Amino acid sequence: MTAQVNRRLLDSYVTEVWEKANLGALEDFLADDFRRHVSPTLPPLDREGQIQRLTSFRTAFPDITLRVEDVIADDERIAFRSIITGTHLGALAGLSPTEKPITVGLVDVIRVEQGRFAEQWGGPDMADLFRQLGAVYRIED
Repeated sequence: MTAQVNRRLLDSYVTEVWEKANLGALEDFLADDFRRHVSPTLPPLDREGQIQRLTSFRTAFPDITLRVEDVIADDERIAFRSIITGTHLGALAGLSPTEKPITVGLVDVIRVEQGRFAEQWGGPDMADLFRQLGAVYRIED
């Protein structure tokens, strides 16, 4: 894949999954053996785990938006920085809805293989997200 093709892949992902809230499209974007690395100390999420993660975010923040600020792409990887906004209207990680708005930074690096996301590192600043909701964020292992 070229950098330009990978950039278009990211644009399609943002449009389908984030703007249109089409979580079913994740089946098309994520490789069968997809791995999401959310922490260097925890095992990566598999494809189903990533779908569940994004479903949880969509449930907790039904009005969630992702605005891409910067993209760097080459033949194998896409790195992007974005801003997530939304209103906490559903439970998230055991935290009841607060109805508070959030604005959180996100940095991700994605390895692309055969036109699909094969691996992903990074994510939203969860500590800042939970701080905005008035909660303390802990990673459980």
